[in-house]
Amino acid sequence: MCTHNENTNEIKERMNFIEQIVDNDLKEGKNDGRLQTRFPPEPNGYLHIGHAKAICMDFGIAERFGGKCNLRFDDTNPQKEDTEYVEAILEDIKWLGFQWDNIYYASDYFQQLWDFAVRLIKEGKAYIDEQSSEEIAAQKGTPTEPGKPSPYRDRPIEESLALFEKMNTGEVPEGAMVLRAKIDMANPNMHFRDPVIYRVINKHHHRTGDQWKAYPMYDFAHGQSDYFEGVTHSICTLEFVPHRPLYDYFIDELKNGKDLNDHRPRQYEFNRLNLTYTMMSKRKLLALVQEHIVDGWDDPRMPTVCGLRRRGYSPQAVRKFIDMIGYTKFDALNDFAMLEAAAREDLNTRALRLSAVLHPVKLIVTNYPEGKEEEMIAVNNPENEAEGTHTITFSRELWMEREDFMEDAPKKFFRMVPGKEVRLKNAYIVRCTGCKKDEAGNVVEVYCEYDPESHSGMEGANRKVKGTLHWLSAAHCLPAEVREYDRLFSVENPSEDERDFRELVNPDSKKVFTNCYVERYAAEQTANKYLQFQRIGYFTYDKDSTPDHLIFNKTVGLKDSWGKKN
Repeated sequence: MCTHNENTNEIKERMNFIEQIVDNDLKEGKNDGRLQTRFPPEPNGYLHIGHAKAICMDFGIAERFGGKCNLRFDDTNPQKEDTEYVEAILEDIKWLGFQWDNIYYASDYFQQLWDFAVRLIKEGKAYIDEQSSEEIAAQKGTPTEPGKPSPYRDRPIEESLALFEKMNTGEVPEGAMVLRAKIDMANPNMHFRDPVIYRVINKHHHRTGDQWKAYPMYDFAHGQSDYFEGVTHSICTLEFVPHRPLYDYFIDELKNGKDLNDHRPRQYEFNRLNLTYTMMSKRKLLALVQEHIVDGWDDPRMPTVCGLRRRGYSPQAVRKFIDMIGYTKFDALNDFAMLEAAAREDLNTRALRLSAVLHPVKLIVTNYPEGKEEEMIAVNNPENEAEGTHTITFSRELWMEREDFMEDAPKKFFRMVPGKEVRLKNAYIVRCTGCKKDEAGNVVEVYCEYDPESHSGMEGANRKVKGTLHWLSAAHCLPAEVREYDRLFSVENPSEDERDFRELVNPDSKKVFTNCYVERYAAEQTANKYLQFQRIGYFTYDKDSTPDHLIFNKTVGLKDSWGKKN
């Protein structure tokens, strides 16, 4: 975020359209020059990367312009909400690097909202409707045809007041009646056609217990909550554009005709974050969890913030990606590869380099003395010399990647081939002399001879070889489990596909390899969450990893292998 001390033109060039609106509002003195935003999640699930984009906007814009951002939980539907989700949301916001000024809940305003609804009834601007939700929907009309008034629209005020009280006593079953605002059944904006503003939910609320049975709808609670808190800029996604006039209408009614004199919250909208091969629907993500199609909300294949964290994405990588795609007034489908590119760019600067062999085959250096061991120097991070070095043991018997050996190789295969030389990273140049196979024809051992004068730093070390391979000493490494992840869905835009989303899940989205090895240094570095297994990709320790059972999750490969594959 830039500061007001920077060149004004430079700031303007880097501003997105909402930042420009905020900048102009502040200059014009709206809301007495105050800036206050809010992030208003419903605690009915875990946050996903789409919410992360909203978090970066709500908190980031307050940070940039010296305002404040509050966190407000939209807890108006106790059927789906839970304190588990509240705690997870708090953790995710902090992990992304933001801090709220205050924490509020929509339930803090239940009494004020109730009193406002009572006033609307008394003024003849709201009524109790006893029709079913299907009947109400059928009477709404179409954008080009007016709706039909409810038979209860002219219900006596005293009757509506009495029934509204009953809605909150537990006497009224769910769905038996609702409170509707009496506005205009012919309005071209469908949201003005007598919207439902209260319904009955006979469920225990995680904060208010059983005090309330009648709960406000989002469109009724949201704008008023913004007003009660002093929000100046209510920033949301594009699907709320048609809701904005109703947002303003209720705030005007709340003030009962009093001139707000430019002291009011204003709603602005930006595009949602949509990713290829990903789905953002909370309902469908919940189904994936409940039906055990994934391993919980923090499954590394999930687009949830906790899933990204478990997979090994850094908060900086997530924020970098959101900066890359930006904020516009048009919805778009962003390529998942862009998120991976942001991760590679970020992790390259912070990841500890280690050696690991995921698909091992024994490599025997036949002319290396039996029992001899050498400590080779390995650089922790070539992007940051301050992170120093560590040692890795070299010996006669090593592990190498199975795919690094070919007995009959094409011309451009610059790895282990009989008769050719390669360098073993941080160690010696070796010449492959052959291999051993089992009865099925599978290679079980590869043989080579080393040049004792070719160690890094020696005079003979500078002769050119075209391949450099990583390795591990068989006697000095640790077994590990490695989990590789791919796109969760097999189609580019599962949200638009007419098939059941369960049919679209990629069966190869998770692969587990149990016969892997890592250098011992890995077991000592659990505080460092970001790792690069050299020549393979970026990895992190899984939360289930222990010193006796190391488990690593692959974050992203070193190259965009998906693009080549497709």
